[in-house]
Amino acid sequence: MTTIEEARRRLRFRAPSARVATTADPGALSYYLIAGAGLLLVVIGVVMVLSASTITSLRTEGNPYADFLSQAQFVLLGLPLLVLASRLPVRWFRYLAWPALLGSVALQLLVFTSLGRGEGGNLNWIMIPGLNQTIQPSEFMKIGLALWLGMMVSRRGVRLDDWRHVAPILAGAAVCVGLVMLGNDMGTALVLVMLVAGALFVAGLPLWWFGAGAFVGVLGVVALIVAYPSRVRRIMHFLGISEEDPTGTGYQSNHGLWGLGTGGVTGVGLGASREKWAYLPEAHNDFIFAILGEELGLLGTLLVLLLFGVLAFGLLRMIRRHPDPFVKITTAAVACWVIGQSLVNIGVVIGILPVMGLPLPLVSAGGSAMIATLLALGIMLAFARSEPGARAALSVSTSAVRRSLAVVGGRLTGGRHG
Repeated sequence: MTTIEEARRRLRFRAPSARVATTADPGALSYYLIAGAGLLLVVIGVVMVLSASTITSLRTEGNPYADFLSQAQFVLLGLPLLVLASRLPVRWFRYLAWPALLGSVALQLLVFTSLGRGEGGNLNWIMIPGLNQTIQPSEFMKIGLALWLGMMVSRRGVRLDDWRHVAPILAGAAVCVGLVMLGNDMGTALVLVMLVAGALFVAGLPLWWFGAGAFVGVLGVVALIVAYPSRVRRIMHFLGISEEDPTGTGYQSNHGLWGLGTGGVTGVGLGASREKWAYLPEAHNDFIFAILGEELGLLGTLLVLLLFGVLAFGLLRMIRRHPDPFVKITTAAVACWVIGQSLVNIGVVIGILPVMGLPLPLVSAGGSAMIATLLALGIMLAFARSEPGARAALSVSTSAVRRSLAVVGGRLTGGRHG
């Protein structure tokens, strides 16, 4: 029977063991990278939602700030959850793994009841009775699945070179992906697959499993594309096989590229987008990166890419340094979710991937996505606080801030009395 020490040695093959922080390699660096990049992306997202949604909100709601106020409300709801999650001990998340997964699966099953709501061919939302508000259960399933994978794979005695240990884990993941696919949400299902692959790769699953999974996945994707004519048309347009149809299949992609091209290096100015005037569908959601490029130019898009790069570096650094296999695996799952979905969204907007209907994490409008992503970042911050040397470094930083505030307060008080 493989011991937990052997499991940790397998993890160290993919992620070298943690070491004590030094002055040149501060223990709290992962914490600051994740928190700083994540919160800056949220700020940029709120500003861009305000800019990109005014025309649509005015036309549909009669209030140019309707979508912005809704998004701000979700951000204000998600931030306290982030802070709360960041203060919880790591062991709590192990205990919450099964409840989180089962709860998200139960919510996803409600999609197929009378509470289910669909949009654009996807059946992926449920209506909250009495609140006239919908939620997307699959967004919270990402958190539940990430925690569950971390807990299951890091358990004592689990051997990833034995198919009898791997099969139950893959079966659980397949249930989650299958439920999302039943709602016809191929984009979210792809993100769940990336999440699972990232977790199992860091855990040390033999590479031949990934080869077999990729082969089966390609066959499944082809079958799902062929089954829906709308998907076939999108793929044919993407590959350049079908005739150009600027008002049909290629409409959204073309206008997204035109928006990016119009922005140039410095952009046309915040709020001055032309594409948001009902030319570009989902301007404040799936294609918000195009509006950002139009208004803030190449410099704005590079800033967003830099922040996602910083976030990715912070998460990878934590995977490399943290001694707990549960933390490593769960962090890898969340990293593949957030960073992978970001790359897919940006790839769609710049035209190197077919349209999939995925929002840009932390930037696009969307209540469930924003709350779930902020909660996931809170969990990552809790993990970063338990990194070797992080707690001491954060304690020193907090003490320094308190001393500085005390000095400033004392001077102000002394100045008043003097």
